[in-house]
Amino acid sequence: MATYYIGGNDEHGQNPFTAGKRTPVMPYLNVPFYENQFNRPTKNKFLEACLRNNFAVFDVKPELTDTSVSTRVRRINAQNLTLLVTFGYNAFGSGNSFNSARGISTFFSQQNPQPARSRALAEEIFEQLVNGTSQTGRGVSALTDVGVLQSVNCPSALAEPGYMTNFEEAKLMLDPDYQTEVAEESCRGVCQFLGERYISRNDLNNYPTLRNGSSGNFVYLLQYLLVQNGYALSVDGVFGANTQRAVTAFQSANGLTSDGIVGQNTWRTLLVLPPRPTIRQGSSGVYVRYLQQKLTSKLYPLGNIDGIFGNATREAVVAFQRENGLNADGIVGPLTWQSASVVGGGRAQP
Repeated sequence: MATYYIGGNDEHGQNPFTAGKRTPVMPYLNVPFYENQFNRPTKNKFLEACLRNNFAVFDVKPELTDTSVSTRVRRINAQNLTLLVTFGYNAFGSGNSFNSARGISTFFSQQNPQPARSRALAEEIFEQLVNGTSQTGRGVSALTDVGVLQSVNCPSALAEPGYMTNFEEAKLMLDPDYQTEVAEESCRGVCQFLGERYISRNDLNNYPTLRNGSSGNFVYLLQYLLVQNGYALSVDGVFGANTQRAVTAFQSANGLTSDGIVGQNTWRTLLVLPPRPTIRQGSSGVYVRYLQQKLTSKLYPLGNIDGIFGNATREAVVAFQRENGLNADGIVGPLTWQSASVVGGGRAQP
């Protein structure tokens, strides 16, 4: 595959949250969802997808703060990127109440140095997002006075796959599976734009076995995933002693054989793919964290999303089971996983 250098950018920030870039207060949880709670993890998952597809990647805004457009443009233009994809979420009206505006949009700028290619990139991403999700497509549009579209020296597109002011689409913002869908379909659009074959996320046969001494893009991907799981590690594409220690610690924390070798079971757990294990109060690890993210997105309060199945998580599971016709025992087995892992849904607007 040819070498391409792909940039990923997320709008706004979390530390602190960018003022005004939020949903109305979400019922049952009594807090808003902030835009960057969607943008940042989706950007991270997009970069993961690009690494799997053998592209080099550049994270435009690794920090949690809301970094200025001018700073991000300078960073981008210093990299000589092949292209840039930015992730945002739309809004309509005052932002203080829900309304019926909905759907996926992508954007480009006629002022970009490569306007035709920017438009083509936005169109490819839009097509894949509409085909690969259940959301309505609103179309591809040109924007002006948007620096990361018009002031960068590479083709640039902005994806906004929903409205914060639409109740159902607001819930999708924190759904890890919707974040993954948007990231993967955006990467698929990039592959279409570049004329390259897209490599599927969910087929474990696409992932090589890695061990100390391995190198290359899948080691970059492994290290990137470990960093996203809280392990302090240099992402350099070289599987050395530090990477082996992080792999062993991850395996131990998630009930895997702690041999430091990354085979299909370790890849499956890093990606939180099914089959998912039965979990209950006292469990911990990435599958618990995933469950907590899904329940929060469906508006079941459980406190911190921390990967620890405590009493508050059990109460949320019992409420979810009871409201979805399941045995309300607080144990997450195949039937509860089947219901909880649906993209979207959850509690209705009061």
